[in-house]
Amino acid sequence: MPKNDKEKVNRKLAINFCGLDFNTPLVLLSGCVGFGEEYTRIKGFSNTDVGAICLKGTTLAPRLGNPPHRIAETYMGMLNSIGLQNPGARKVVDEYLPMLDFSETRFIANISGSTIDEYYEVTRIFDDSPIDAMEINISCPNVKEGGVEFGNNPDMSARVVEACRKATRKPLITKLSPNQTDIAENACRCIEAGTDALAVINTIVGMAIDIKERRPVIGNNQGGLSGPAIKPIALLKVHQVYQVSKKNNIPIIGQGGITNTHDALEFLIAGAAAVGVGTALFYEPLLCKKLNKELIEYLDENNINNIADLTGTLVLND
Repeated sequence: MPKNDKEKVNRKLAINFCGLDFNTPLVLLSGCVGFGEEYTRIKGFSNTDVGAICLKGTTLAPRLGNPPHRIAETYMGMLNSIGLQNPGARKVVDEYLPMLDFSETRFIANISGSTIDEYYEVTRIFDDSPIDAMEINISCPNVKEGGVEFGNNPDMSARVVEACRKATRKPLITKLSPNQTDIAENACRCIEAGTDALAVINTIVGMAIDIKERRPVIGNNQGGLSGPAIKPIALLKVHQVYQVSKKNNIPIIGQGGITNTHDALEFLIAGAAAVGVGTALFYEPLLCKKLNKELIEYLDENNINNIADLTGTLVLND
């Protein structure tokens, strides 16, 4: 391909997300690619194939995670309950980030915690690093409130975002939980608290049972369901959140069951500015190359100059 044609193709997929230039709207989701360096070992993969890579969830102190089994395949999906196994924020900044090539793509830290103070401290540590942005995982249990997840309560969600906002000027992306009554209300509160973007959605709580042992397959009894099974739910949630976010010019990373180009296009049309790829990477690690190629073909066939022109173009039935 001639150089000028390649540049033209890149411009068609390139987007600006919270002031950051992304090569494409594709984002590799947290928990699926370790701390970034793991995925570079796959032959044929290039960081330039994606707009950003979300690192594994990170807490202040190291965590060993949950007891096995941590992952279980289900019909059209996957359950996981890893338990935020990670080496701690300081080690990630000091030992993992120096191994990443920030000239090729954007890297997003995933901030997790059990208290408001922990969220603040982890954000502060990543603020003093080359990380491009931070994703706030508010689907963590609040140990001071009996284990209720921060993300299932708009007040607690807003308090987490507010604390993280005080610790950094870097872009904050709040990952919203679908396991709540009104996701649009939660999105509104997070926007008011200072988030720069939203990721919609996190996994849906589910269970799998071993019928011989009559016990849950997952060691922690329940886990987060991801994969194609949750796509229709995720699409609706993106549409609902977009009604709030578009008024404030807050971009959305749409995610949940994206396995092909048709899926990605649906999320963009529903209101997403970028799309997250996760579970599909486990069985098709080079999926993003294919998605980029087919997204360009779609744009050409429909005379669309840039992928961003698709965002929020959904026309509802009367």
